[in-house]
Amino acid sequence: MLERINSPEDLREISIDELGELAKEIRQRITSVVSKTGGHLASNLGVVELTIAIHYAFVIGKDKIVWDVGHQCYTHKMLTGRLGKFHTIRQYGGLSGFPKISESDFDSFGTGHASTAISAAVGMALARDFKGESSSVLAVVGDGALTGGMAFEALNHAGQLRTNLIVVFNDNEMSISPTVGGVSRRIDMLRTAPMYNYLRRDLVELVAKFGSRALQLARRVEDSARTLLVNGMLFESLGFRYFGPVDGHDIPRLIDTFNRVKNISGPVIVHVVTKKGKGYEFAEKDPTRFHSASPFDVATGQNLKEKKLSYTDVFSDALVELAAEDERIVVITAAMSDGTGAVKFAERFPDRCFDVGIAEQHAVTLAAGFASQGMKPVVTIYSTFLQRAYDQIVHDVCLQNLPVTFALDRAGLVGADGPTHHGTFDYAYLRHIPNMVVMAPKDEAELQNMLKTAIEWRGPVALRYPRSSGIGVPLPQEFVSLPMGKAELLREGRDALLLAIGSMVHPAIEAAEMLARNGISAAVVNARFVKPIDRDLILPLIQHIGKVVTVEEHTLSSGFGSAIAEMLVQEAATPGRGDAGTVAPSLLSLGIPDKFIEHGDRDQLLQINGLTSDGISQSVLQMLEGREQGIVIRDQGLTLFPID
Repeated sequence: MLERINSPEDLREISIDELGELAKEIRQRITSVVSKTGGHLASNLGVVELTIAIHYAFVIGKDKIVWDVGHQCYTHKMLTGRLGKFHTIRQYGGLSGFPKISESDFDSFGTGHASTAISAAVGMALARDFKGESSSVLAVVGDGALTGGMAFEALNHAGQLRTNLIVVFNDNEMSISPTVGGVSRRIDMLRTAPMYNYLRRDLVELVAKFGSRALQLARRVEDSARTLLVNGMLFESLGFRYFGPVDGHDIPRLIDTFNRVKNISGPVIVHVVTKKGKGYEFAEKDPTRFHSASPFDVATGQNLKEKKLSYTDVFSDALVELAAEDERIVVITAAMSDGTGAVKFAERFPDRCFDVGIAEQHAVTLAAGFASQGMKPVVTIYSTFLQRAYDQIVHDVCLQNLPVTFALDRAGLVGADGPTHHGTFDYAYLRHIPNMVVMAPKDEAELQNMLKTAIEWRGPVALRYPRSSGIGVPLPQEFVSLPMGKAELLREGRDALLLAIGSMVHPAIEAAEMLARNGISAAVVNARFVKPIDRDLILPLIQHIGKVVTVEEHTLSSGFGSAIAEMLVQEAATPGRGDAGTVAPSLLSLGIPDKFIEHGDRDQLLQINGLTSDGISQSVLQMLEGREQGIVIRDQGLTLFPID
């Protein structure tokens, strides 16, 4: 049945009675493909019937649908002409794991961060009204999204506007980790209110005796009774008509509900209850592990990839050890306790760990409040998600020079999640803020020491590390504080100088070894700090070696290489600087180009962007031969020499 569907129109050729069988086929296909490619499994298994019902009741294309976060869009992709490419999902050159407007006309809006869908849908609805069109606009929002303030800002605005809008509230009791907060408790009340459930049971038993038409009428009465007794006051007070809760796996009921609400004027909330991981036993039992799954064996649910110690694991263990010695350390996470390694801390110190939901702005200012009272807050967060709290970093933390540690997981290229999740901008948006220290470890052992350094520092510190396994160095039993702003010379050389930061230090060392086999002597520096730069070590090396290559897993614009270039320009512009016998330096920066990097295997993406030992060594060779673009500083001036 699934193979017959090449567009939403094909779906409507199938009878409603057959759609349950289609749902089974879709679940089997999702599970089979994700077991090989990895991907978001539990969230997609939970919305199969809901997605089918939406595509059946609405004319997707004319009607617009926005998926919040977007990791629940796999069924949508299958039903909109991409079934034949579904096996390529999240693979380099294949389908994105998220909605993407450049991929399909059926993807109305690209989403990768939570709590954005309602805002986008309101904008689409207003644009529709301006153009005098008549179509439906839907936002499918997971319950986790309602822990983010942006979702409520949009709800408040939409209720005020009174424009036609349908918000489908997908309530599965989870975001990635179990959903937290007062809103979640209120939703539990809507889902489980005893008075409503007693009424519903008695009403169904009574009306069932009078046939199907009476039962259909009773369901409409049920919606009204639920609103009256359970009352979706949370939504009604914002100006929305509330319908639900509806069984999110009952396709006929869902279709009937959508057919009714799409003709209602004004904003509407449809509350559907789904089960994350539905239809695959292991995902139902452990939806957190199967939220973003690595390749696994379908029969056993076991991961096929060998589990190696990751930077996240090392950070998690180090954080617990440091917190055991200092009761002032508290941890704040924004609905990412599993992904950032905060779970182990929460288990050991439950009263000192705070999951605020998908509310990054609140997380940062909450940390500032803690720090103002002598505590040592650590904000564990993905690099790409910290972008959402930029103003709070500047105004609430750095302006007041408060000792908040930002532990930036998933820094650099994250792989298959793609451009919405690559953490390639954090050096740029952090290093220019006064009082902020920015550092990145070369390996797992240095991560431990940097965490200790950050927590002990008197002001804000950002510590960033990649989504990858460590390089396998021994981990010391005791942590030491690093001298603030001090780099280390790892290898001496005379022909070229490699200035590397974070995850690029080890490839730079390997590149130097490769160059040595070609008779080229390359020095290697582990910069450690993007801010402050160790001028005392780095400047003399640059002045005496001359040929300089910076390497970073970050966008080149305003990154580590830019910081070195700025330092050299300042030095060249200062009268009387430079010792006798120094050379005019040439600077080449390697990193992420000025574009959004697509999804794919992380190692593959690093290779494509020249950020491997081989890529670095080849760039050095080309620079020495004068064939690579770089920056030349001489005679207190700044010029470029071109690509051959």
